[in-house]
Amino acid sequence: MNKKHVKVAAASILLLFLLVAAVAFLSRGNLLRHVAGKHMARLEQRYGLDINYEKLHMKGFRTIAVEGLTIVPAGRDTLLSLQSLDVRIGLWALLGGNINVRHVGMDELSLRFIKQDGKANYDFLFLPSSKDSQPEVPKAERNYARRVNTLLDLLFGLLPGNGELNNLHIYERNDSNFVAFHIPQLHISDRRFQSQMLIQEDSLRQQWNISGELNPSDRRLHATLTAPQLTVPYIRRRFGAEVQFDSLTCRLSQEKSDNSLACLVGEAEVRGLHVYHKRLSTDKINLDHGQLRFHVDVASQSVELDSASLVRFNALTFHPYMRIEHPQQSGAEPTWHFTASVDKPWFPAEELFSSLPKGLFENLEGIRTEGELAYHFLLDVDFAQLDSLRLESELKSRNFRIRQFGHTPLNKMSDEFEYTAYEDGRPVRTFPVGPSWEHFTPLAEVPDLLQMSVMQSEDGTFFYHHGFLPDALREALIHDLKVRKFARGGSTISMQLVKNVFLTRNKNIARKLEEALIVWLIEGQHLTSKERMYEVYLNIAEWGPLIYGIHEAADFYFDKRPSQLSLEECIFLASIIPKPKHYKNSFTPDRRLRDSQEGYFRLIAERLAKKGLISEEQAAKVDIANVTLRGAALASFHAQAEEGEEEVPDQTETETDGDF
Repeated sequence: MNKKHVKVAAASILLLFLLVAAVAFLSRGNLLRHVAGKHMARLEQRYGLDINYEKLHMKGFRTIAVEGLTIVPAGRDTLLSLQSLDVRIGLWALLGGNINVRHVGMDELSLRFIKQDGKANYDFLFLPSSKDSQPEVPKAERNYARRVNTLLDLLFGLLPGNGELNNLHIYERNDSNFVAFHIPQLHISDRRFQSQMLIQEDSLRQQWNISGELNPSDRRLHATLTAPQLTVPYIRRRFGAEVQFDSLTCRLSQEKSDNSLACLVGEAEVRGLHVYHKRLSTDKINLDHGQLRFHVDVASQSVELDSASLVRFNALTFHPYMRIEHPQQSGAEPTWHFTASVDKPWFPAEELFSSLPKGLFENLEGIRTEGELAYHFLLDVDFAQLDSLRLESELKSRNFRIRQFGHTPLNKMSDEFEYTAYEDGRPVRTFPVGPSWEHFTPLAEVPDLLQMSVMQSEDGTFFYHHGFLPDALREALIHDLKVRKFARGGSTISMQLVKNVFLTRNKNIARKLEEALIVWLIEGQHLTSKERMYEVYLNIAEWGPLIYGIHEAADFYFDKRPSQLSLEECIFLASIIPKPKHYKNSFTPDRRLRDSQEGYFRLIAERLAKKGLISEEQAAKVDIANVTLRGAALASFHAQAEEGEEEVPDQTETETDGDF
C-alpha cells in the first residue's frame, strides 16, 4: 500500500469517527431522555409516583442538566422539587463502570418528608421490590463487607470534587412535630467544602458550621461540625434523650481490600458533650472531652472493632475490643454472637476518678485517690446458647487509698447517721441509724436464727465476698436475656445497702455504675465493717408499708421484741423482704400462710440445720401453721375485711435486686 492509499484510509477513518461523534453529539439529548424515560416509567408504575421535569438535556458530552424536576407520590404531598441541577461526570470512569462526579451545580432543592395520621409521602421507600425485577437475595449470600464496600463506592463516587449548592431545604414533619434544615450555600472547591446550616426543630433554632475535605483517590473523608451547645435533632422526640456538644470532628478512611473484607480506620472527637436520658441518669451527664480512634474490619458475616482502637474520656484511655457475628448455619436461622472485652494494665487511680463525668457519679465528685488500678472485662454471648454466656469483671488495686472523700463521706455507715426512706421518689421517713433511735436494734440483740434466715434468703456468703457475686450477676444476665427484660439484678446485701443509703431509687445505668464503684471502695478499703453493714441492713430494711427495721417488723407482725421471735417467725420475716408491701399475698383470707410458702420454709430450715443453728429434727418439724399474726398486721386484715377490700394476688416475678 502506497502513501496515497494510507492517507486516504486515514482520512476515511477520521471522517467516520467525526461522523459518529457528530451523530452521538446531536442525539445525546434524545438518548438521555429515552433512558431516563424508561427508568422514570418503571419507578412511577412500581411505587405510584408522578415524576415530571421541564427540561432534561446534555451540556457537552459530560454534563447532565435537569430543570423543574418534581416527584409526587400518588395522593400525597410533594416529596421533591428541584429548580435546576447540572452534574458533570467522569466519562472514562463511567465507561469503566464507575461513577465519578466531578462538579455539581444545584439551585433550590427541596425535600419534604411528611407524615400525617399514620400516612407518609415516603412510605414507598420501604416497600419490597418486585420479585420479577429484583429477586430476593438468599440469606446465605448476604455479605456485610460487600454492602459496606458498595456504599463507600457510592459515597466517594457521588460526592463531587467541585460544586455550588444553593438553597438546599430538608423538611420533616410528623403530625405536629417538625424539623427543618436549610443550607443557604454549600461551596465545594478542590474536594474541600464548607457551609452553614440553619436548623429549626419545633421552637428550637440553631446555626451549625460545617467544613471538611473529601479525597476519593485516597478513600478519605474529614468533617468538622461546630456550634455553641449544638443540640442533635430527633433525639428527644424519638428516644426521649437530649444530646448537646460544642464540636464534633470525624475522620474516616478505607483501606484497600476486596469484597471479602472492608477495613475502616478513623477517629471521632467530641468536646463539650452533654447527654441526658432518664435511663442513663436523672441529671445531665457532662463530658469535657471524648475521643474514639477506631479500626473496624467488616467481613462477610461479622463486624470487628480491633483492640488497636482507643477510647478516651477526659484523662482516662483504654483499648476496647468488640465483635458482632451473624454466622450462617445450615438448616437453621442465623443467630448473633457478641463479644466485648477490655484489659487495662496498671495505671494511676486518679486517672479514673478525675475523669468521672460530672452528673453521673454525684457522690464521688471531688474524690481524691492515690495508687494504681488495673481492670479486666469480658462479655461473650452466643444467643443460640445463652447458658454458655461468659461474664468477667475485675477492678484490682495496688497501693490504693482514698486521700479525700468527694461529695459524700463513704464511711458514714460506720457511725450513727441519718437515713431517709423514699416512696415513689419522695422522702417519707427520716431516722437515725444508731443508739439515739428508740427502735434501733444492735446486731448482738438480733436472734442468730433471724440473721441467718435473712442471709440465706438474700446473700448467703455476705461475710465472705467483697461486695459482688460474679456467678449471681452472670445468672441474672442469662435470665434477663431469655425473658428479654430486666427481671433479676443479682444484687448482694452490700449492693442493696449502697443503693439505699447513698443513692436514689431510680433504676438507670448511672445508678448501677455508681453503686458498683461505691461498693468496691467501701469493701476494698474496709470503710465500714461487715458486722456494722449487716446491722445497718437489718435496721433500715423495709418489712411492710412504712415499717422499717427489725424492731418495727417484730412488733408489727407478732407484737414481740426481736429476741422473742420463733424459728417460723424468723423465716417468715426473711421471706417478705423482697416484696414487703405485698405481705398480705402470703396469707389466705382467714390469715393463714398459703401452702405455696411451705417449700420456702423447708429450704431455709434445711440451710439453718446445715449451719448448725438448729437440729435436723427441728428443721423437719418446721410448720407454717405456727406463723400467727398479731398486733398491727392482724388489725390491718380486720380493717380490710370491714372495708370489703380484696388483696389481689401478686403474679409478678420476684426480683432478686433486693429493693427494700
